Amino acid sequence: MVSYSPVRRPGRSWLSLTPEPEVELPAAIATLRHGVEPAPGELERERTRAERLVVRGSRRRWERWLDETRALARSQGDDRATQEARAAAMDVISNHDALKLGLAERGGRGGRGR
Repeated sequence: MVSYSPVRRPGRSWLSLTPEPEVELPAAIATLRHGVEPAPGELERERTRAERLVVRGSRRRWERWLDETRALARSQGDDRATQEARAAAMDVISNHDALKLGLAERGGRGGRGR
């Protein structure tokens, strides 16, 4: 009898955590960096950066991007657009961190162990 054992690619489990941040954070980052109505080019630049991190990046670079986003959200002004972008970014990052803990429980490398 042949038993099936899924092949695990070490170091790639973090990719299961990327969809929400990859989709949601670029708009928040563009607003935090460039104001209420960031130019379309600024939004596209942030989307491209997120996609590049997922396709070609590493978990360490992904975590650094999230840390930079968290710091950016905490450092920006108090106008309504900035407050909404800050809340969205912090919510997405908080959810990502909670999912990361679940990944650690399944045997992945959660927390800060990269």
